[in-house]
Amino acid sequence: MLIEIPEVLSKDEVARCRAMMDAAEWVDGNVTAGVQSAMAKNNMQLPEGSPAARSVGTAILDALANNPLFISAALPLKVFPPLFNRYAGGQSFGIHVDNAIRPLRGTDFRIRSDLSATLFFAEPDEYDGGELRIQDTYGTHQVKLPAGHMVLYPSTSLHEVTPVTRGARVCSFFWMQSMVRDVGERTLLFQLDSSIQRLAAERGHKDAEVIALTGVYHNLIRRWADA
Repeated sequence: MLIEIPEVLSKDEVARCRAMMDAAEWVDGNVTAGVQSAMAKNNMQLPEGSPAARSVGTAILDALANNPLFISAALPLKVFPPLFNRYAGGQSFGIHVDNAIRPLRGTDFRIRSDLSATLFFAEPDEYDGGELRIQDTYGTHQVKLPAGHMVLYPSTSLHEVTPVTRGARVCSFFWMQSMVRDVGERTLLFQLDSSIQRLAAERGHKDAEVIALTGVYHNLIRRWADA
């Protein structure tokens, strides 16, 4: 399930975040790469725990905590602190799959990566190339979104970032552990919740069918959720 979440951050919020990121020092992106990824990865990254990374990361997490579409799609149990990368001058990230377990350095915090996210901080016309290509059973999906928009996709997916041949692609990337481990169950819950919300908009939240379906939704979460 690949989901676009529009306007996670407003244009003003993106501008403030970019100002902090552009003023910060960037390092080789392989500092967070696994063995497999290091052979394919060529980009720059904000150091984990840097003031810019912490400040912008907090803004992202605060926005997502109040985003109904994100909550419905991810059913997040734990979210890894956002990281930030930049591609320019032909840099790219070859085909790879994300590590199954993501530990946070220097802490006992770790997550199982069920879902991956990319939040864009550069407009599509600011750079050439840099498409996020995600493979699933339906083929390859090419993603290049406006600044402030985010894409959410299964961490089990093979994916890559194509070479950036003009300008710079600046993004945040991070992972979530969902309360519902199984992607099929999580997809069904998202589809059910989306239908309930549409029905509630038409009939009102006090409608008997809306209430009944809401009960089914929560009982399925009780059956399938880890927490």
